[in-house]
Amino acid sequence: MENTSSQESIITLNGNMAARVVLSTQTMEWQSSPSGTVWRKRLHLVGTAEAGQVTSIVRYDQNAQFPIHDHPNGEEILVLDGVFSDEHGDWPKGTYLLNPEGFRHAPFSKPGCLLFVKLRQYSGNQRHHVALQTEDMPWMESTTPGIQIKTLYAETNFPDQTYLELWDAGSSSNKRSYEGGAEIFVLEGVLEDENGKYDKLTWLRMPPGSSHAPVSQNGCQLYVKTGALPDLRSHD
Repeated sequence: MENTSSQESIITLNGNMAARVVLSTQTMEWQSSPSGTVWRKRLHLVGTAEAGQVTSIVRYDQNAQFPIHDHPNGEEILVLDGVFSDEHGDWPKGTYLLNPEGFRHAPFSKPGCLLFVKLRQYSGNQRHHVALQTEDMPWMESTTPGIQIKTLYAETNFPDQTYLELWDAGSSSNKRSYEGGAEIFVLEGVLEDENGKYDKLTWLRMPPGSSHAPVSQNGCQLYVKTGALPDLRSHD
C-alpha cells in the first residue's frame, strides 16, 4: 500500500515493518528516476520521494550516470547483472557493496546493469566499507545439510547480518524463526514454504517474530538479511 501525507511529505510503500510482504518483481513495471537513464522498481519506501529509507531493484541503461551525491545512513548494493561503476572502481555481476555513513560517489554504468539496492538503512558511523566479489568467494557449509552460505556482512555492535545461501535440489530447513525479522531475495531457482512458492527475483519480508519452514525442490540461491527490521522506520 502507498500512502502520502501532505503535512509530513511522507510517502509509504510497504512501510509497516510488522507486515509480511511478498513481491514478484519480474511482473512489476519500471519507474523512471530523476536521472532519466536509471529506472527502478521500489519494494519498500518510508520517507520523502527521493530521501527516504528505500529498497529497490534498479536498472541502469547503457552509459547511464548519476551526479555525485552523499549517502546519509549508508547504502547497500548487490550487482545482479552487468557492470556498475563509480570513481572507486568497476563492480561486475556478483559484487556486494556496503557503503557506510559519509560515503560519496558519482555512479555510472557503461554497459548497463541491474542492481538490488537498499538506501538509508545503515546508520552508525563505525560501520566499515565492504566490497566483495561474491563469485570469487568459496561456499561454506552451514549447519543444515544441503545448504551452503557466503557471509557478506556481519559486524560487531550492529544487529544486521547479510549472506548468500545456495540450496541443493530437495533441500529443506527446519523451522526458521526471525526475532529481528528477515528479508529474502530469490536470486536463482524457486523457494517454497507453507505460504507459497517464490520464483526468481521475488522479494520477501518476514516481520520480527515470524517463522516458516522453507524448502527448495529444484535448488535455489538466496540473498538473506536478518536482524535489520527493528531499526528501520515503520509507517502504516
